Amino acid sequence: MEDERTFSDICGGRLALQRRYYSPFCREFCLNCPRLSLRSLTAVTCTVWLAAYGLFTLWENSMILSAAISITLLGLLGYLHFVKIDQETLLIIDSLGIQMTSSYASGKESTTFIEMGKVKDVVINEAIYMQKVIYYLCILLKDPVEPHMISQVVPVFQSAKPRLDCLIEVYRSCQEILAHQKATSTSP
Repeated sequence: MEDERTFSDICGGRLALQRRYYSPFCREFCLNCPRLSLRSLTAVTCTVWLAAYGLFTLWENSMILSAAISITLLGLLGYLHFVKIDQETLLIIDSLGIQMTSSYASGKESTTFIEMGKVKDVVINEAIYMQKVIYYLCILLKDPVEPHMISQVVPVFQSAKPRLDCLIEVYRSCQEILAHQKATSTSP
């Protein structure tokens, strides 16, 4: 079963959450971020090139224009390949673990897998971000030496920064799977 709902991020931008239920104990959540804005891309490019043209007319050196074009193109490629994330995915499987995937605008993907045995809990945490309180979903990992302690906090959906209503949907679904996993692991 698959469905899609629209939410907003902390800045008011539109996010699309796709929920896929493969089985009662395997679910996937895909959060699609807004695409790169052509308006902002054009504004930055024009600003850099106008500044370069102004320096060119002042010093009459064509290397300035070539450098501005090269820097703009390299900056755009770097931004698309290392910074701009189009989609973040959380796949939770009861018996295996949790997989987080970030898909960049250039097509590059970054995947992190956490074994279910290392997961202590999934929680919604709050933080202060640019003079406001925001909420984020995070995975608490067990300490290998002392299992009742937390060794690490792994945030989920770092780039999209969805609002609380979106996080609650993902949180509830994760808690259902974790509750089932804990019940099956403790029963003889």
